[in-house]
Amino acid sequence: MKKIAILGSTGSIGSQALEVIQNHQDNFQVEVLTANNNSDLLIKQAIKYKPNVVVIGNEEKYNRTKEALKQYPVKVYTGANAIAQVVEMENIDIVVTAMVGFSGLLPTINAIKSGKNIALANKETLVVAGEIITKLAKEKGVNIYPVDSEHSAIFQCLAGEWNNSIEKIILTASGGPFINHTKDELKKVTIEQALNHPNWCMGKKITIDSATLMNKGLEAIEAKWLFNLKPEQIEIVIHKQSIIHSMVQFQDGSIKAQMGLPDMKLPILYALSYPNRLKSDFKRFSFFDYQNLTFKQPDFIKFKNLALAFEAMKRGGNIPCSLNAANEIAVKNFLNRKISFIQIPEIIENTINKISFAKNLNLDDYIKTDKESREIAQSLIN
Repeated sequence: MKKIAILGSTGSIGSQALEVIQNHQDNFQVEVLTANNNSDLLIKQAIKYKPNVVVIGNEEKYNRTKEALKQYPVKVYTGANAIAQVVEMENIDIVVTAMVGFSGLLPTINAIKSGKNIALANKETLVVAGEIITKLAKEKGVNIYPVDSEHSAIFQCLAGEWNNSIEKIILTASGGPFINHTKDELKKVTIEQALNHPNWCMGKKITIDSATLMNKGLEAIEAKWLFNLKPEQIEIVIHKQSIIHSMVQFQDGSIKAQMGLPDMKLPILYALSYPNRLKSDFKRFSFFDYQNLTFKQPDFIKFKNLALAFEAMKRGGNIPCSLNAANEIAVKNFLNRKISFIQIPEIIENTINKISFAKNLNLDDYIKTDKESREIAQSLIN
């Protein structure tokens, strides 16, 4: 029986993780649930799954949450510091980091310091501070199990291949809803169109990232740290059916791929149950339903966010951190109808070009870069 903490339990990944746990109650038990703002859903989850602890990040919603759960044996805390501290509890085996953006960094660091294995769904943690995270995990003997479908695919392809050199990895991308749009058509993209992903059901921020292909750029940076790769060892391929989740090419030329229907519950289950594969009732893939799988190169000019992400990865230092912060601000303003879809990469590019470059960073340096980059990005919008 593994005891699970889910950071960001009310989001898309967190909610699906709870579904996985519900279907495997002999294997997993919910120990901690946290949410930033959605107290209504957090309360419902706490009543259903009866964790030991819940944390609501928004302190204004603490009293309401505590009152709603007073008749249940659930401890209730509030604030960002409480989220960062709760992962240190001794009776936690795995921490699912499903928080969105930079906010997932400090809780992940604290969890690793406390020797907890990580089921990582917060790609920004490695984008922002991959060097710190990977070094710390190695020092503490902590395993990081990827939850993103692409990184889970790479992880699965590497099982049994740890001693064999990787020539390159191939991250597949659905391309989002605008892969066939012209530049002029991208100028007219609406929020509603951008949130209508053809294959995956995700939260708003990651859905917009998928539409701009920034999500794939962030995944490339994450893959660099997860699998100890150089930027030139990472290739992006547009595969709109999302059946092949990613591939590994070895030095002998062989390629291994992991396939399946697009369902995030499968990589979640694998991350929680590794090294075992638990039986599931997920819908099975049939080749006869997908007789034409297609692949093509991404357009780095039309989707400039992808090019910016690879640029940031190659420059290194604090530039990926700046890229992530600028993207979070740009996406937020797009969702608030303050900027257009095509202005998102403009804000990001100008921000990473304005930030002072630094390397050999500690946590405080990353926090400083994040803060300054957000201020620069917002000033470009204002």
